[in-house]
Amino acid sequence: MSVLLTGDKEIQRLNRDFRGKDRATDVLSFPAADGLGPRRMGGDLAISVETAAREAERRGHALDLELRVLLLHGVLHLAGFDHETDSGQMARREKALQKKLGLEHGLIARAAADASKRRRR
Repeated sequence: MSVLLTGDKEIQRLNRDFRGKDRATDVLSFPAADGLGPRRMGGDLAISVETAAREAERRGHALDLELRVLLLHGVLHLAGFDHETDSGQMARREKALQKKLGLEHGLIARAAADASKRRRR
């Protein structure tokens, strides 16, 4: 596995070129074609440090915590999980691992909570 820590401009280019979405994002996962074991494992991650820093500031926590949250999320994607198409398996796995790793939250649960707050407004 390799991890590219980059800025918004480069992650926007990657997001546009590989996902057809012309905007910056926080983390992108690129699974290896030939993963190891029963689940795919391995590949490349790209994390925008600029986006992570803004999110960490908005949430009032350290940048290193935000980077660990994004890294966990990306690694789960490399392992074959996909929260956009599964029935909650990735969210459950992320929650279990965040507790083991001492992270106060996971990306999926946080995004769901944010969406819920926006709907209540």
